[in-house]
Amino acid sequence: EGLTPRELFTKNHKDMRKDGEQWMKDTATSCTVVGALIVTIMFAAIFTVPGGNDQNNGFPIFLNKKLFMVFIVSDALSLFSSSTSVLMFLGILTSRYAEEDFLESLPRKMIIGLSTLFFSIAAMMTAFSAALFLMLHEQSWIFKPVICLASIPITLFVLMQFPLLVVMAISTYGP
Repeated sequence: EGLTPRELFTKNHKDMRKDGEQWMKDTATSCTVVGALIVTIMFAAIFTVPGGNDQNNGFPIFLNKKLFMVFIVSDALSLFSSSTSVLMFLGILTSRYAEEDFLESLPRKMIIGLSTLFFSIAAMMTAFSAALFLMLHEQSWIFKPVICLASIPITLFVLMQFPLLVVMAISTYGP
């Protein structure tokens, strides 16, 4: 037909590009909502610290406890990583979706977005667990079951999305 291999591929796979665009937009939209919710929660949590603040000086009551530092650090890491994931997914949503973008640009954004969202969820559950342990340190019998329950969202998200992350990484950066 007088076409180069690239032109023939583009001609024969127009539907695949459109389907890929729709899938990327749907996935990015869903993940943006999750990331934005985490940003909101983690931002609010940093100002409503477990135990409250000392009325005399305004400092958190548990400021000198190691678990409080775990709470603060994991809250901050969750906030920053979920913000990063939201920005990556917004980058996908605002992409031009040209054929060459599907080779590296869009998969890279999706890989970074999903990775930072995974990390954000794990850090959020770590902050939750640290806050719970600070508040219920004398009733440790309830702590272990709640921590096990807190690991369920992380596990479910990883089981559902991790295979996608692996496939995208291999197809983008593999042989």
